[in-house]
Amino acid sequence: MKTAVVILNYNTRDYLRKFLPGLISSCEGVKAQVIVADNASTDGSAEMMQTEFPRVRLIQLEQNFGFTGGYNRALAQVDAQYYLLINSDVEVPHGWLQPLVEWMDAHPRCGACGPKLLSYAQRDTFEYAGAAGGMVDRYGYPFCRGRILQRIEKDQGQYNQPTENILWVSGACMLVRASVWKELGGLDERFFAHMEEIDLCWRMQLRGWSVAMVPASFVFHIGGGTLPNESPFKLRLNFRNNLLLLENNLPATFAAEGRGEKMARLMTRWRIFVRMCLDGASAMVYAGTRKWRFFNAVMQAHREYRELRRRGDIPPNPQIPKGLYGGWIVPHGLFGEK
Repeated sequence: MKTAVVILNYNTRDYLRKFLPGLISSCEGVKAQVIVADNASTDGSAEMMQTEFPRVRLIQLEQNFGFTGGYNRALAQVDAQYYLLINSDVEVPHGWLQPLVEWMDAHPRCGACGPKLLSYAQRDTFEYAGAAGGMVDRYGYPFCRGRILQRIEKDQGQYNQPTENILWVSGACMLVRASVWKELGGLDERFFAHMEEIDLCWRMQLRGWSVAMVPASFVFHIGGGTLPNESPFKLRLNFRNNLLLLENNLPATFAAEGRGEKMARLMTRWRIFVRMCLDGASAMVYAGTRKWRFFNAVMQAHREYRELRRRGDIPPNPQIPKGLYGGWIVPHGLFGEK
């Protein structure tokens, strides 16, 4: 099998029922197999798959391992040249997969690539989760071409050229070279969910692999299929994982820029300290507006970060990643600065 198209499902039975037929149809005639890995859903997803899609391979996991642990365990059972990670709440048009596979075939140093991610509800508009390829600012805030914070652009062809000048592509739909996945040990399971694909792409680039957005492919994403945007749990994961992201990757990034290991680690500690101060300011805003669940989520995120943190690896001869913005993106998103 050349490409394994793998959905990791957790309690999204209705999305599977809605979008899986189109996904299966789109993979007919190409060297791809659709697989559903179920993270111990409690909504009858596995039973529905066995009844309504008996020809689709189903991998049943014994508990909810999150996005990271679920994919790590599922893909360990899959033999393919490429892994296509795709959410259950994604609608695919005909011909969406071939441009991604063709890009990887033509660029042997590309570790991962992704399509343009468009909104399912507003189909001429980019979707928040990945838009047209992502970047990260100096304090770990992720943003995308086509989306900065809550400001989202319409797709008017402005990002219709393939590019490797990005740091990451969205895990909502991402094609990964299986050999690179194995080389890096898959996703970092401390993340559980959210920003784990950014971490994976950053680690790829530090080791000399490129990451690309391939606009000849596009898909439509609903977003928030498992965790709603207003979830304090989701907020906690994002704040915590932002810090883990920096801890994992900044030492090697500073080393790639020519700093020695000691200086690289000192600079990492300072950068994370500043980020935690910014998080504290966000927490005060939540407290001032009586959003106590969000305030508590930020505080808990910092506690969990301290429990989970570990020294980021510095590989031999790290490479400078693309898609790192040297400024702070928040003012641009809030005030529309150019």
